[in-house]
This record gives sequence, structure tokens and C-alpha cells, in this order.
Amino acid sequence: MTRPEAVATQLIDDDRVRVTRFDFAPGAETGWHRHGFDYVITAITDCHMLLQMPDGDTRRTTVPAGAAYARQAGIEHNVVNDGDQPMAFVEVELK
Repeated sequence: MTRPEAVATQLIDDDRVRVTRFDFAPGAETGWHRHGFDYVITAITDCHMLLQMPDGDTRRTTVPAGAAYARQAGIEHNVVNDGDQPMAFVEVELK
């Protein structure tokens, strides 16, 4: 079974930052990716996420609308909308 793909809309891409909005239908995913830069995520909606890790581990987490978190470069994962409503967040990558 294949999942629909999240829609990535690039908002800014300059020498210092890349800002991308991600919109997910229920069940949509980013696809497997590795982060090349440190980054910050800010949830636009409540985000019920299923995080799939390369070692086969999965984690479920909820990031409330308006909340943010930061991670370092090198993270590899697939992010899936694990809820029954659309979800959206903005990712700011620090170049």
C-alpha cells in the first residue's frame, strides 16, 4: 500500500535559510529523507505524527498547533500524518 505524498511548498531559499511549508492529507507522508541542516519545525495545526526510523523503530507524537521543536542535521526518517485531519507545519532549515 502506498501513501499519498505531503505537499512541500518552498517559501524562502537564500544563503542563510530554507523555509518550507508541509501540508499532509490524512495518511500522507514526506517520504524517507535525511536532514542536511539543523532545522526548526513550527506546527500550524495539531500534528499527529508517526515517525518511521531507519532501524525499523516507529514513534507516535503529537505537536500542538503553535508549538515548535529543533533538531540537528543528520536525522533520517519518514514523517506520516497519523491523524484523521489534515496537518501542516513550517520547517526552517539553518544553512
